[in-house]
Formats: sequence, structure tokens, C-alpha cells
Amino acid sequence: MKLLKLVALDEEDLKIVSAHVQDAVMKVGDIEFVPGSKLFVLPMYRFAWEAEPNANKAQPERRNSVLHFSRVLSVKLSGIAREKKEDVLSLLAILYTVTDEPAGRIDLVFSGGAAIRLEVECIEARLADLGGAWEAESRPQHAD
Repeated sequence: MKLLKLVALDEEDLKIVSAHVQDAVMKVGDIEFVPGSKLFVLPMYRFAWEAEPNANKAQPERRNSVLHFSRVLSVKLSGIAREKKEDVLSLLAILYTVTDEPAGRIDLVFSGGAAIRLEVECIEARLADLGGAWEAESRPQHAD
């Protein structure tokens, strides 16, 4: 298994990271913002889109990963109850909007209408697989 490691420093990079974390799942209680360090951390179980099944591997897989954003000024939640730490979120996309270049907003869009908005000084994100992969029960499906 080849471990994925990506860095995003601009909007195009962030689109690539977004594609790799589409359909990642995570627990509300695992999400953390460290204001003093301006760090926002999302431990997740990423669906490995790049590791499609082939003759050697019958099932798609999920991987234990972490996505973190640096230079985060504030975090706002919508449709997420912080006290429900065991609730599971399914990430659909990461979007970026410039406010005062290079500053902007990063929106993490989840299924069911939930969202997290990060106000950032600039785009600085890292995605890394931590090891550990297992067969996914199914391949995520989306309506056209």
C-alpha cells in the first residue's frame, strides 16, 4: 500500500485534496481546532478513490488519514452538534472563496447539509495517510 501525502497551498491544490477526501467519514468528537496554534485537524477514514479494485484486489478500501489546515483564524459549524461526539460526518467537498487575498474561507461540505467554515490567512493544508487500510463495505454512490 502506497501512503498518500498531499499539500495544498493554493485553490488548485485544494481541489485535488478535495477529490481525495470525497466521501471520507469522521466522528464529530475527533474534530479539533487549536486556536493558539491556528490549527484545525480532521482525523478521518478516507475512501481511497485512487486505489480502485483490480485483479489483485476485489474490494475498494478506506484508509486511516488526517487532514489539517494551518493559519486558521476561526471556525464556524452549521448543522453539527458538538455535544454529539459519536455522530458521523461524511465529507462531500472542500470549497475555497477568496476574501482578501491570500485570506479566504474554506468550506467543508458534508452530507445532510452540515458544514464547517474556516476563516484562513491563506491556504495551507496537508493530507496524509497514517497507514492502516481495510476493505470498504461498498463504493460510495452519488446521484447525478
